[in-house]
Amino acid sequence: MRFGMFVPQGWRYDLVGIDPAEQWAAMRGLAEFADAAGSPFESVWVYDHFHTTPVPSPTEATHEAWTLMAAFAASTTRVRLGQMCTCIGYRNPAYLAKVAATADLVSGGRIEMGIGGGWYEHEWRAYGYGFPSVPDRLGMLREGVEIMRQAWTTGQATLDGRFFQVDGAIVQPQPLQPGGIPLWIAGGGEQVTLRIAAKYAAYTNFTGTSEEFAHKSSVLRGHCEAIGRDASEITRSSNFNTVIGTSSADVEARLERIEARVAPHLGAEGAATFMENYFHAAPAALVGTPDEIVAKLEERRSAGLDYAILYPPEAAYDRSGLELFAAEVVPALR
Repeated sequence: MRFGMFVPQGWRYDLVGIDPAEQWAAMRGLAEFADAAGSPFESVWVYDHFHTTPVPSPTEATHEAWTLMAAFAASTTRVRLGQMCTCIGYRNPAYLAKVAATADLVSGGRIEMGIGGGWYEHEWRAYGYGFPSVPDRLGMLREGVEIMRQAWTTGQATLDGRFFQVDGAIVQPQPLQPGGIPLWIAGGGEQVTLRIAAKYAAYTNFTGTSEEFAHKSSVLRGHCEAIGRDASEITRSSNFNTVIGTSSADVEARLERIEARVAPHLGAEGAATFMENYFHAAPAALVGTPDEIVAKLEERRSAGLDYAILYPPEAAYDRSGLELFAAEVVPALR
């Protein structure tokens, strides 16, 4: 199994209490931690969001994903750099292809492109993007991916689509990576998203229970077979909200600290719901001791998981959980 990690960027109130002037140093330090020689993490990730969640805060920062891509590209040397996932509706795809190609050059060929249809309605409307229907957002995804693929393989893109129209958009420099930047198609929609993934993706990213993950993997294989593609060419990944401790008491203390940190912003009831949704009841939660987390990931691996990407909510304040994961979980699964 392969491993990546998210760098907290404020989206889930995971930089609160850190002065905005110091937040870049915190994020850069975590990227450098993942980048260090001997680190088991082969990639670092951010979310593509503009407002905090689940409650948009008018005062708390959420740092912009592609700005961070360029910054990480210049401040790391080994680790790969991705977003999970870039929202197709937030940037013109020809422009996005150019931004990503430039970041790839700065990084020495280490950019990954996570891309999806988007979902955070408050954010869409606040920035003036409207909020298209699900079919329209997925139509935008299909056209946008085609534009990016053209741009990265030919240096230009032309598409007279329903949602996007580009006419000879020049994308130079080309990405350094042969064949262009790898596409991670995020989402588990069985009729549209996984069909797009079967055609274009180097990686997929979807969550759910182990049974749901296995089912979506089967659907993906069916779509690949329909177009004559070997499904083994596509690496399947999932994101996991991760809280790890040396004992049950340590895990509980960490959870309590996270809840106390968000409570001033969400209220007591909101903080309790936050903890329930992200860490207690969520299929995408990895909460427990190293042995417990190894068992959960082994179950996912048996369902077809190839690549686990951790979201460590306490990392900007305390790296000991990441260090414990690297020391005890990764060796058991590699």
